[in-house]
Amino acid sequence: MEQATADLAKRQGIQAAAVKVVSAEEVTWSDGSLGCPEPGMRYTQALVNGMRIILEADGKRYEYHSGGPRAPFLCENPQAR
Repeated sequence: MEQATADLAKRQGIQAAAVKVVSAEEVTWSDGSLGCPEPGMRYTQALVNGMRIILEADGKRYEYHSGGPRAPFLCENPQAR
């Protein structure tokens, strides 16, 4: 969660202390897109253990995903759950 918090703080130009963790849960993603597919991309079709982290800064929520060896990243268009 520290990586996600630090990334969002840097993106927003704010202190990490201003970022609130709303939730963090372990998930099993249905494929290598980690719940954040990009148009035109192909992904491995295997279950991937990871995390979904919801952060809040300045009243707006942000969703970070991780899984396998991939560090948390900002998912701007998460798949419907």
